[in-house]
This record gives sequence, structure tokens and C-alpha cells, in this order.
Amino acid sequence: MRLVVIGAGSMGAQIAQQAALCGVETWLSDTSAEQLQRARDSNRGHLMRRVEKGKLGKVEAEEALSRVRETTDLSEAASSADFVIEAVFEDLQLKRSVFAELDRAAPADAVLASNSSTMGISKIAGETTRPGRCVNMHFFYPVLVMDLVEVVRGPQTSDETVDRAMSLAREIGRTPVLINKEIDGFIVNRILHAATQEAYRLLDAGVAGFEDIDVAVEKGLNWPMGPFRLGDFTGLDVTYKARLHMYQSTGEERFRPSPKLEAKVKAGKLGRKSGEGWYSY
Repeated sequence: MRLVVIGAGSMGAQIAQQAALCGVETWLSDTSAEQLQRARDSNRGHLMRRVEKGKLGKVEAEEALSRVRETTDLSEAASSADFVIEAVFEDLQLKRSVFAELDRAAPADAVLASNSSTMGISKIAGETTRPGRCVNMHFFYPVLVMDLVEVVRGPQTSDETVDRAMSLAREIGRTPVLINKEIDGFIVNRILHAATQEAYRLLDAGVAGFEDIDVAVEKGLNWPMGPFRLGDFTGLDVTYKARLHMYQSTGEERFRPSPKLEAKVKAGKLGRKSGEGWYSY
């Protein structure tokens, strides 16, 4: 089986490496050679830390790294693909253009999957001649650690495509869940969104500070991170865009992003990656 991953950002790079760890020959494609180099270096760092901790053999790590081949030529990567996972930025027009190119380049029986966490495949598959072979496969970051994959059936996704997506997730050592009805936010993000929106409402209303809300959730609900610490970890811009998408898609006031969250994003305080968010790093 030949897997192709499009987009060498943090998600795409780790999806490719997770597959390679499980013996799958994988191509990683990105328009930027520099981004491919960063992905290669990052993946090597992740695996070498496992080697240092005695969790992975040096030979196995090198073999897994060698199973990921990089290219800036999408057509070259996709030309003999059995399965393609798109993991580019959360921009609908970009995803649609990638799927249109994949439809031309990939074999007719190849499955085209999107890793989008917010956009159902029905918004993207129309750019192809194979909507029945298009599906969402939503991985969770960091992919090398997080076990879950949400497989989301679109209105035209075939049973065979769903079966292939579920099988691939298992083959690369991940646990899939099937969502039979396309819905914004899927399962995890809808539940997480509801909980974190309530946390933001408490903050906005002055009921408690963000540190105390985090401690309450971590100690009372046994979450590994409270909602504000988690937001800093994933990126407050990512959190804000996801909430804004839900609000704009539904028009429901309950989905409106927190004013305090919006202020953080507009100030460039995006969490760990910028050095400051709710907390300083």
C-alpha cells in the first residue's frame, strides 16, 4: 500500500511518520523544500528521543525515517498512490484546489482524504470526479502520541471508502471512530467546544480567573490540561478560527468566540508558539 500525505506542516509530517513507523511506504509532499526539511528534522528529533528513552530501537527508527520520501512535486507523489491524506492549512479554497489537482494526478481508484478538523468532505469533494472516494480522516495533534482518528462519511462517500479509511487508521496504529453524518466539529471538537465555551463564558463574566478555571478542570474533571492551557498548547489562533467558523456556519450566539480570546489573537498572543498566550513561556 502506498500512502501519500500532502502538506508537511506539523500534522502532515507526523501523519506520514506514524504510517512509516508501522511499515507503510509513504510520500510526503509540500510546495516548500524548506518545509520538507523542517519536517524531516522534526520527525528525526521525535524518533531519536524515543531511542534515547529506550522506547524504540535505533535501527527501527532509521528504517521508519527512510520510509518517508519527500517531494515538492504533488503529481509525482500522487501518480501511483493508493491513498492520499491532505493536511494543508484550514483554508477551503486551498483544500479544493489540492483535491482538484489530486483528482487529475492520482489513480482513479485512490481514496482522497482530508485531515480537516472543521470542513466536511462535501465542501471539498465537488472539485473531483470521485466524490464517492472522498472522506474526512481527522487526526489529532501530536499524531505520534494521540491515538484517535475521526473518520467522517460525506453524503456521497461509499461504504468501500469508509472501510478503507478505517482499515488504514488501524494499519498505522491508530483507533478510528466512524461518524456517519457530516457535522461541523465532528465528535471531539463539538464536545470540547461546548466545555471550553463555558469556561470562556465564566472568564468573560468575571466568575473566576483563567488559572483557577484551569485548576478546577484539571483537578475536578481530571483533564491533563485545563481549557486555557490547552488553548495555549494548540494555538489561540487555531482555537479562535474554529469557534469563528462554528459561529459563522450556524449563526448561533452560543458559538460566538470569547471577546477575551479575540483580543489575545489580535494582540498576537497565540500561546506557546508566540511565547505568550494566557500564560507566558
